[in-house]
Amino acid sequence: MFEARLPKATLLKKILESVKDLVTEANLDCSGVGISLQAMDSSHVSLVSLLLRSDGFEPYRCDHTISLGINFGSMAKVMKCANNDDIVTIKAEENADKVNFVFESPNQDKVSEYELKLMDVDGEHLGIPDTNYPCVIKMPSGELQRICRDLAAIGESVRISCTKEGVKFTTSGDLGTGNIVLRQGANVDTEKESVVIEMQDSVELTFALRYLTLFSKAAVLSESVTLYLSNEIPLMVEFRIEDMGHIRYYLAPKIEDDEDTAEA
Repeated sequence: MFEARLPKATLLKKILESVKDLVTEANLDCSGVGISLQAMDSSHVSLVSLLLRSDGFEPYRCDHTISLGINFGSMAKVMKCANNDDIVTIKAEENADKVNFVFESPNQDKVSEYELKLMDVDGEHLGIPDTNYPCVIKMPSGELQRICRDLAAIGESVRISCTKEGVKFTTSGDLGTGNIVLRQGANVDTEKESVVIEMQDSVELTFALRYLTLFSKAAVLSESVTLYLSNEIPLMVEFRIEDMGHIRYYLAPKIEDDEDTAEA
């Protein structure tokens, strides 16, 4: 038996919004530790990794490890039936072919229950190694959204350059070029609005703006975002989910843009 209860449906709705445009279907792996997800996008360019620890639910019960094959578009339709402040309980029997969602209004005067058919999803865990990133940038998540939106109007790729002076986002397209520089600065009033750069070595990489824009949708989950950059491995973009976990996105750099720049 698996059962997990969240005090507010809005959190689950935000997580779905952060995932469903990248991954159409995947396994939610439920264990004693919590609920986790790891899935590539349909183009096999980016990877999404989600963790919701069991102590963030009340109650949480998982007698045996189970995988729930979920179509996120279908789940999003079910979640639209819940009000943002509804209490959500997710239930599934062992070896079941469906998962149950129960929505309770805060004053308990309305209870709705929906069944969602489960899918057989071929999932593989890629085993993401712990890595020392030479450049770590913590910034307001809304700022990342704005940068992606503004630069996407000009070009399709963004070059991220991290130096001691700050972090620079550059794009170019048919109409011209765009540059945005964020300098490190501590905002005394609100730490979440400051830009913090931890750098061992300078890093300069190019990424597809389309994917970074999709990643930035997770800004609804956290006021800040952390970018982990290395010349050796894919970029990691991490959003903390309150006190119960995180959602991480991984994206490999674009090699061909480096060659184009060299030729130019």
